Amino acid sequence: MKPLRMKNMIAGCLFAAGTLPAWGQSSPTLVVRIDDLGAFHSVNEACIKTYRDGIARSVEVMPVAAWYPEAVKMLKENPGLDVGLHLVITSEWENVKWRPLTHCPSLTDENGYFYPMMSANPAYPGQSIMENKWDIKEIEQEFRAQIEMALKNIPQLSHLSGHMLSTGFSKEVNELVLRLAKEYNLPSVDRMNSSKDYQFTYIGYDGPKRTSAEKENSFIKSLNKLEPGKQYLFLDHPAFDNDEMKTVFHIGYEDVALDRQGVTDLLTNPRVKQTIEEKGIKLITINQLTKGLPRATASKKLDKAMDKYLNAVKKAGQDLHSIMIVQHGNVVAAQWLSQGKEDEPHILNSVSKTFTATAVGLAISEGKLKLTDKVISFFPDKLPATISENLADMTVRDLLTMNCGHDVDPSGTVRKKADADWVQEFLAYPVEHKPGTFYTYNSVGTYMLSAIVQKVTGEKVVDYLYPRLFRPLGIVNVRWEESPQGINTGGWGLYLKTEDLAKMGQLFLQKGKWNGQQVLPEEWVKEASAYQVPSLPAGMKPEMVKKAKMSAKTSDWLQGYGYQMWRCRHNAYRADGANGQYILVLPEKDAVIAVTAHIQDMQAELNLIWKYLLPAL
Repeated sequence: MKPLRMKNMIAGCLFAAGTLPAWGQSSPTLVVRIDDLGAFHSVNEACIKTYRDGIARSVEVMPVAAWYPEAVKMLKENPGLDVGLHLVITSEWENVKWRPLTHCPSLTDENGYFYPMMSANPAYPGQSIMENKWDIKEIEQEFRAQIEMALKNIPQLSHLSGHMLSTGFSKEVNELVLRLAKEYNLPSVDRMNSSKDYQFTYIGYDGPKRTSAEKENSFIKSLNKLEPGKQYLFLDHPAFDNDEMKTVFHIGYEDVALDRQGVTDLLTNPRVKQTIEEKGIKLITINQLTKGLPRATASKKLDKAMDKYLNAVKKAGQDLHSIMIVQHGNVVAAQWLSQGKEDEPHILNSVSKTFTATAVGLAISEGKLKLTDKVISFFPDKLPATISENLADMTVRDLLTMNCGHDVDPSGTVRKKADADWVQEFLAYPVEHKPGTFYTYNSVGTYMLSAIVQKVTGEKVVDYLYPRLFRPLGIVNVRWEESPQGINTGGWGLYLKTEDLAKMGQLFLQKGKWNGQQVLPEEWVKEASAYQVPSLPAGMKPEMVKKAKMSAKTSDWLQGYGYQMWRCRHNAYRADGANGQYILVLPEKDAVIAVTAHIQDMQAELNLIWKYLLPAL
């Protein structure tokens, strides 16, 4: 198999390296976006159907609409569906109306409903936003309220869009939306200049579109005109032709149910799917369009090295699931094999620890805790009857560096007690060594960091990280397992996609900066990735290492440990998870390598990377 080769598309300063993603020059790229989730039950069901059974990849949800609560439930059941907030200040339908979330009389009629139209319409004289003296302050407060509600219910929200051009009908509103997009790390894709900023072209139906058959033929005609290397966005509104939708219309658009059934049929049409496959059109999400890592062409040297590496992996019988190489801020090679899938999160095992430590670093930067804080200070109600001197001395830093003083890892003992309180069990476990003096790999120690973050912030680590890390980097569809006490497991249990790992590595490589924003304090990145303490392989003691004849010259587990990150040979460092999950950061090469796998001999896995890929960077 050949690794993925991609070229740059130059753009503004919206991405990590100043370029937009070009998702392969040999084929076009297409976002299929569906709108109005939450408007009606029929719409909700049709949207999910076009995602599960069809080609839709991104959906827009409306918090002001009646069926929004059902939409939230459906999105939780379908976490792979990229979701944006559809900002609403109009209510166009007869028989059903939407009200604002805030008091904004300049946007509503005498009954308190949003006006039906955005611009003047002879069928609705005087009932449009633009015919009335709208107040920009009221638009801002309403947009903010809708954003806050959506983020509360749908933390994986990835972008903003505007219902009936609500985000781009005036320059003043456009500037407001740009400001909100930056503040909330939610790109807006419907405002003025969006298609230019994100380098995509809108496509529609190239021909008649009244019936399902006409839509099918006209859309396929459009697909056949897509050009290699270019990015496109198609937008429409699925629903079902049923009794509910037959009540929905506005003057001048009466055949809503029939029309939108045609959209549902189109987006699940086998012939349409076949055309996309035959033309090699890559379906992506708006999140990928706006926040994907930029792509570049691999050097011939790296091309050859990748081929040799993949052959060596196969020859060694290694079950590699994915690998992505980022250099100078651009993805230069990527490959998914075996059980690896580009669009599906992968179990990360102990790579989870690096994300937990990042939450600790952010909480420290916000003044919520300190490295020197004593662990027992956070849990006065869970302490053992007798507190040993070593337990009393244990600090947050000791947890971060795996130097909390346990002689052996208590994780297995604690975790197998299904209904036990893990914090209480950890604090009751014997602390044989003075904290800070003895290294023992300790996964439940990382769980304690997760518990501490939740204690001081009032949020689970995953929720705490969404606005501070995940949303700025464009990481969505995050899943993290929890303890019986409802605390993210911290040391394991996180699921992310390969590109998400590459983004995390790139953030560290860029010293915590992303798109000009200091997402993670530079000093924290420096400390977390530095040699803080001597390290040993998990489950091993010094005498075992000596007996196994391991040395720092040949082992990447004897290079030292930072804050939930390992040092590597070649002056690199890594996040590391059982069975071959890696984020490798190589500062001297200005590169990141993200890997998912099911490989037990993780040193052998690294050895092939060092042998074949490192020299080619």
